[in-house]
Amino acid sequence: MPLNLDRIQKSVRKLKKFVKKAPAQPAPEQIHDLRTHARKLESALHALSLDSNSAERQLLKSIKRVRRRAGKIRDMDVLMAHVCSAKVNGEQDCEVQLLEHLGTQRRKQAKKLHSTMLKEAGVLKKALRQEAAELENLLQDGKPSEAAADAMARAVELTTELSGPRWLNRSNLHPYRLKVKELRYVLQMAETDGQPAFVKELGKVKDAIGEWHDWEELIAIASDVLDHGSGCQLLRKFKEISEAKYEQTLAMATKLRKTYLKKPVRKKSSDSGAGEQFSRPVLVATSALTSGTRKQAA
Repeated sequence: MPLNLDRIQKSVRKLKKFVKKAPAQPAPEQIHDLRTHARKLESALHALSLDSNSAERQLLKSIKRVRRRAGKIRDMDVLMAHVCSAKVNGEQDCEVQLLEHLGTQRRKQAKKLHSTMLKEAGVLKKALRQEAAELENLLQDGKPSEAAADAMARAVELTTELSGPRWLNRSNLHPYRLKVKELRYVLQMAETDGQPAFVKELGKVKDAIGEWHDWEELIAIASDVLDHGSGCQLLRKFKEISEAKYEQTLAMATKLRKTYLKKPVRKKSSDSGAGEQFSRPVLVATSALTSGTRKQAA
């Protein structure tokens, strides 16, 4: 079996567990798990072409609503941690003011998530049970090969898209991350003993872009909330950190593109015609979706 359906089923189980508990004030680790497994399941359903009927589309809509609500809580958790990490002498009042604001926003967003969960619970419970059964059906009647082929096609499509933007900059770096994340989730569906090098690098770039974007979000909020003015040293510290993160992140993303995501090269062959040729690490990662290799990728 080239695909590890247990990993996909794990996301289904995690979401079912959260829906059942529906905590009023979820802990940061619960929010992290919810968002991660929601994204993984969304990516899997799209990649495996399990998003065609009305029930599956409704499931995806419900998951998206819940994930977006959870994302607002996650933002507050991360931003509060960033505020605490950027210590600036003499700016304790601004720090406290900002932390109080973020804490208040987290509580508000937690209430909204709880309300959304209660509204979506019925749809989610039923649809997740059906999806678990659908995934089990992939193990029968030759369907695994078809699903693996769909997943590989999606991985190739995303890889091609990631080589597309001529330049990465502040305006397109975060949207670029969303495709990096989806591609990584799709490639992680492969049945392998270890992550291929390309998948590991995708994870590093995803995290780096995400951290830079979080600092940018913190700057925007702090600029609105703090009444210390443009001379606030805490805000200046945030901007310094964000600029350093941006330069580091841009370098990492550029290196990823140059190393793995060069423009596809046309093969010259009178027998087979023109085709697209990707770098070997990319081929190793994408072909694992259909080959079912158990070897540790270099």
